[in-house]
Amino acid sequence: MENTTILRKNEDMVTRVIDDETILLPIYKSSNDIDCIYTLNKVASEVWGLIDGKKTVADIKAEILKKYDATPEEIEEEMQKYLEELREIQALKSI
Repeated sequence: MENTTILRKNEDMVTRVIDDETILLPIYKSSNDIDCIYTLNKVASEVWGLIDGKKTVADIKAEILKKYDATPEEIEEEMQKYLEELREIQALKSI
């Protein structure tokens, strides 16, 4: 994903934070349609929390880099993984 990409959360995804994890649940027409609940770990939860429709991917990476003792390369690798997974479950939209 490009560093200049601005992401926003899919408004059809309900989010709840419990302890250090974020739970994502897609909104469906009925509860019979629900077949998936997604759980994000602490770091992925922080990434999710920084997605606001204004920050670029580079902005989010910089914030995460400030908080964790990791190299820029490690952050890059993990961020790409998280963002691709969020895209796959349609939790994210690009602006």
